Amino acid sequence: MFELEYPFDSAYIMKKRKSIRKTLLSDGSTRLKKNIAVLGGSTTNDIVTVMELFLLNMGIEPTFYQSEYAQYWQDAMFPGEELQNFNPDIVFIHTTNRNITAFPNVTDKPEEVDELLEKEFGRYKQMWNAVSERFKCPIIQNNFEMPFYRLMGNKDCSDYRGRENFISRLNMKFYEYSSQVGNFYINDINYISASYGLKEWSNPLYWNMYKYALCFAAIPEFAFNTANIVKSVFGKNKKALALDLDNTLWGGVVGDDGVENIQIGQETGVAQSYYEFQNYIKAHKDLGIMLTVCSKNDEENAIAGLNHPEGVLKPDDFIIVKANWENKDRNIANTAAELNILPEAIVFVDDNPAEREIVKAQLQGVKAPTMDGVENYIQTLDRSGFFEVTTFSEDDLKRNEMYKANVQRAAQQATFENYEDYLLSLDMNAVIDDFIPMYIQRITQLSNKSNQFNVTTKRYTTAEMEEVFASDEYIRLYGKLTDKFGDNGVVSVVIGKKDGTTLNMELWLMSCRVLKRDMELAMLDTLVEKCREQGIETIKGYYYPTAKNGMVKELYKFFGFEKISGDEEGNTVWQLNVADYVKRNNVIRVHGNGDA
Repeated sequence: MFELEYPFDSAYIMKKRKSIRKTLLSDGSTRLKKNIAVLGGSTTNDIVTVMELFLLNMGIEPTFYQSEYAQYWQDAMFPGEELQNFNPDIVFIHTTNRNITAFPNVTDKPEEVDELLEKEFGRYKQMWNAVSERFKCPIIQNNFEMPFYRLMGNKDCSDYRGRENFISRLNMKFYEYSSQVGNFYINDINYISASYGLKEWSNPLYWNMYKYALCFAAIPEFAFNTANIVKSVFGKNKKALALDLDNTLWGGVVGDDGVENIQIGQETGVAQSYYEFQNYIKAHKDLGIMLTVCSKNDEENAIAGLNHPEGVLKPDDFIIVKANWENKDRNIANTAAELNILPEAIVFVDDNPAEREIVKAQLQGVKAPTMDGVENYIQTLDRSGFFEVTTFSEDDLKRNEMYKANVQRAAQQATFENYEDYLLSLDMNAVIDDFIPMYIQRITQLSNKSNQFNVTTKRYTTAEMEEVFASDEYIRLYGKLTDKFGDNGVVSVVIGKKDGTTLNMELWLMSCRVLKRDMELAMLDTLVEKCREQGIETIKGYYYPTAKNGMVKELYKFFGFEKISGDEEGNTVWQLNVADYVKRNNVIRVHGNGDA
């Protein structure tokens, strides 16, 4: 919904929140259902109401539990029956500097302030550990905004007795904990409040009158920032940028003005704005965001513009360059197909509002933010939260290179008449074995991001995946694939739960970047081998249809399983007799962890 895309009108959202919710719930969308417990140190009703709108717009349908006013500590440490039965998928602890129990006095000695700091942090740490232990789900915790007054003036930030200094040190304690503990995320209200304007954000009227720790008008900004974390945790981030060129990555029209006259570099203010924007875009490569070009241009002119000596982005930074005179929605659809992702995983960046509207109308789910004035480009993309980082793995660092190598593989495929000969030419090697600790984060990430080649679309938190890893009740496999073009990283995950001599498959997924490479057969061969080693006689596979996983509807049939049941909703159950299975993979050399 356009009204909920950044930059949004906060006053409009607060006024129309009921009708917006009604519209969203009646739009027929299939959404991920999640339970979110909000443990508040202040009033949270309107925060929860607005957060629901943003989450619905992001593809998540939340059910909320709210603690009573300022009962966050009691609910975390001694949850009642209602919260325990609620079984949250995520716990959000909404505390602010209003909930800090004690601040330094100007008469305190350094060691007294240190003790006060440790006591305050210890209270939160105890609470987080209790929540994690009991619910084994992700935790979102606000950091602290700066105080709305400074008793010591400018010295408040540097003197150990200053409130500003104390809050900064406490925030650092939170960040250190976050860096050491998985499934724990900081909601950076310190940044959001500063960006909004601390004077208005912390207006004491709202606390004194309504026990709101922020002003009423700032609630949408706060709720949107929080919703972006939830969205990212549950795998709803975007994956790629499709970038226009003229008046988007540089000023001017390269075909009309000539390369020498486009605006990029350090010579003028406008040129520098485009230069900074290119820097910002290029940094996304290191986050694992795929960069592509979608421009109405002659390819020769597009490449010349990207090779401008003052430009930051070069042709090699892009996986795919679509510079032609086709409709942009068609180019984006083709780009998605070539990357083996859904169009909805793409953010389209173009200065032309007509092009943006056409793309959004033709490709459901593609985001096309309002790019109004190059000086606003960075803020618009940055605050939209399309690529909110909650997990960051080695594979993310290499993603652009992995997908670029896929383009090379596709080019090589065109030179072979026989597909098996092509696969053999790739010289593929796979490590397929039980999970190892270094890949748990990536395995969890895949479980939340993979939508198409995923028969059950079961999602796991890091804590849940660690439980699976530690249990003898499961047969687990991860698959890592390399070939002569490069390392694809961890691309497949299989989890089955043992029940006597039967293995019930809970998860079977694969990254779409290795489709049609027989990796699924290599995984199946290894799974059957592990089953035989552990006395498993039957494997049962389950397919649960979603709006996106139709490609694996017949996966188990392709594997040689027998269909034993199905229902009107398309859910099916399949069975394989392990003794009858014959090895299927002939093109990938498979290794275990020990000989990888």
